[in-house]
Amino acid sequence: MNRSLAVRGGRVLDPGRGLDTIADVLVEGGRIAAVGPDLAAGADSVVEAEGLVVCPGFVDIHCHLRDPGFEHKETIETGTRAAARGGFTTICCMPNTEPPIDSRATVEYVLRTAAAVGLVRVLPIGCVSRGRHGETLAELGDLAEANAVAFSDDGSPVADGALMRRALEYSQALVLPVIDHCEQPSLAKEGVMHEGWVATRLGLAGQPAAAEEAAVARDIALAEFTGSHVHIAHISTRGSVDLVRAAKARGVRVTAEVTPHHLTLTHEAVAFSPGDNEALTYDTNAKVNPPLRTREDVEACLEGLLDGTIDAIATDHAPHAIEDKECEFDQAAFGISNLETALGALLTLVPGGRLDLPTLVAKLTAGPVTALGLDRRPGLDGLGSLAPGAPADVVVFDPQREWVVEPERFASKGRNTPLAGRTLRGQVVATVYGGRVVYTVETAGIGTM
Repeated sequence: MNRSLAVRGGRVLDPGRGLDTIADVLVEGGRIAAVGPDLAAGADSVVEAEGLVVCPGFVDIHCHLRDPGFEHKETIETGTRAAARGGFTTICCMPNTEPPIDSRATVEYVLRTAAAVGLVRVLPIGCVSRGRHGETLAELGDLAEANAVAFSDDGSPVADGALMRRALEYSQALVLPVIDHCEQPSLAKEGVMHEGWVATRLGLAGQPAAAEEAAVARDIALAEFTGSHVHIAHISTRGSVDLVRAAKARGVRVTAEVTPHHLTLTHEAVAFSPGDNEALTYDTNAKVNPPLRTREDVEACLEGLLDGTIDAIATDHAPHAIEDKECEFDQAAFGISNLETALGALLTLVPGGRLDLPTLVAKLTAGPVTALGLDRRPGLDGLGSLAPGAPADVVVFDPQREWVVEPERFASKGRNTPLAGRTLRGQVVATVYGGRVVYTVETAGIGTM
């Protein structure tokens, strides 16, 4: 039986369609039926959204679910539960699992498991190279036939330029992008944070911005040479943004994403607690790769987001077990558990006018869909929008609701966040996936103020 659901009376933001209005959203049969006034009468169920923002479900094109192989860090079930809490109804999972997603069988495992226990849509990203070793290409054709949506060795850069060229050539024929973690290994070496004054003060080895920029420049050159689509993962430096901007102006097929933490935090988060520039913290929860950069880099990433150089915001959700972070900084794992805090962190940019709400929503919905061409997939036409016939994926959030980040309450197994104890303003109230309410804040046990 196909039941109907209405989201009533909210501020409907659908940037991909230029829509910003007070309206109802009507869902029937797992698809968007209509957006307009007075649609709730007769619906089987109603979500009240007066005073709230209603928009397409968020799409995350870069997250880590750790399954198979590292289920002590995260599972597909816990990761999709965290996604629903964060307003994400579609998540693309990276292949640095064990075994890696370098075979048809592993893609099928992820899709089968997600269908059985997942709360939201999971789209696997396949490996570029076998075992993510960077030596020989994975069976890209098989991965594409099994419904991988892109190729990446994320967590490991594709260091071999010849291999990257071949990957781009094959991917062009398969009409799928190659996503690269841009890092020149000989420059990054053993760096554990950004190379700068904070690293010097802490006595830690740094990664220079040039380690990323050299790899971005190479990937752009290869994309231009082959005519293929390269996607730059988690861009973090001014130089990288400038390179992508110039390449787009030349017509190169390059897209890029930026994370919430590279838009809101600097390398100072590794050393200092908010408001305290004296006591050194060595906060391993702020250890990420690429590392948190300077204020100038943060501003450049924000500028790139606003002018269209950067296509999407992606979480790079990287959950870890407690022991992976509660250790010496040099030994700690890279990564932040991000799905549940992404919206609240990003909304800190809105009150001061640094980022407007429609642009923020666009970079979490239509932007990522277009960047990877996800709406070309069977059944996903209209993904990232509230167009009639689109998948009935809707998020309702309160941009004014304050809440305290309490990692122990996360749905994710990963409690590793540098935002613990902070008060954020802006929280998801309800998430609808495929026409079904999969999350409401009232039943989640999350503390609010």
